[in-house]
Amino acid sequence: METNFYPLTQRRLRADTHIRELTASVKLSHKSFIQPLFVDEALTEPREVNGLNGVQVGNVESTLHTIEDHLQQGITKFLLFPVPSQKKDTDFDFSFASGTIKKIKETFGEDIWIAADVCLCSYTSHGHCGILNDDHSQVLNSKTIDVLSRYSSLLANAGADCIAPSDMMDGRITAIRNQLDALGFEQVSIMSYAAKFSSQFYGPFRDACHSSPSTKGLQNRKTYQLSPFNINDALASALRDEKEGADILMVKPAALYTDVIAKLKQQTLKPVAAYHVSGEYAAIEALAEKGLLNREAGHVEVWAALQRSGADIIISYASGKAKEWISNAAI
Repeated sequence: METNFYPLTQRRLRADTHIRELTASVKLSHKSFIQPLFVDEALTEPREVNGLNGVQVGNVESTLHTIEDHLQQGITKFLLFPVPSQKKDTDFDFSFASGTIKKIKETFGEDIWIAADVCLCSYTSHGHCGILNDDHSQVLNSKTIDVLSRYSSLLANAGADCIAPSDMMDGRITAIRNQLDALGFEQVSIMSYAAKFSSQFYGPFRDACHSSPSTKGLQNRKTYQLSPFNINDALASALRDEKEGADILMVKPAALYTDVIAKLKQQTLKPVAAYHVSGEYAAIEALAEKGLLNREAGHVEVWAALQRSGADIIISYASGKAKEWISNAAI
């Protein structure tokens, strides 16, 4: 009798949950996650963010409670986005941001690691990430860097463990590193938004931070953020930041840019962070609300894709659920 032979080598490794877990090349851990925090000086009560299910913009007190809740879920790393109550175009007041960092570190000390976003988009009346020239037609790179360097030193002095410049000015990593070192903050790391794209997927974030560009000059951030059509520029930008002293290189957005993460990881030994941005998060939430996917499984699948592409660190608005969801994931 004729017998057909069908090699089943690969399918044997898929036979049940146990062997799938044993042989998985991706091993997710909640310890690799960073939770973003929004804190608004003008708020007396927390408010919901449009599109970001489960995420609030808080005041200082509520933010302390949010951190405590996340600690109970095993999350100890945070990325703070301060939103000042007043908009200016010069003479910025960074006391709210530095005061918030100081309060957080006084409360939690070494139990947490906190990075502070450094940008001017939530400070300026025009919503751009730096200082503009008189007719608002371009960002003034050098003047912006001077302000960001001073801002970074204030945050470090307040207790920030990491400075996270998201402005995309040229040369800001060198300037910030030099400023920090000169003031004795050699231990404070820099997580650079090294490959930050001009993306359509930042909408809910801009609602949270009141940071949408609104000027008669520059209508968008394409002159300083990266084009989705130019991966070479993204890689060059990231590798430049590495040479200038960045300790962690971030790719933002993440889920739509796994090719950038993968190619960058091949060219650097620095840790790579993937920021699963607000619009990407909101897309999963919207599908889940319509019953078109399983919410937990959807987020975990994205996280697996990010780590598979080479990300060492994942910044997610669902970080507080990472330990539970990863544990429950049906591999």
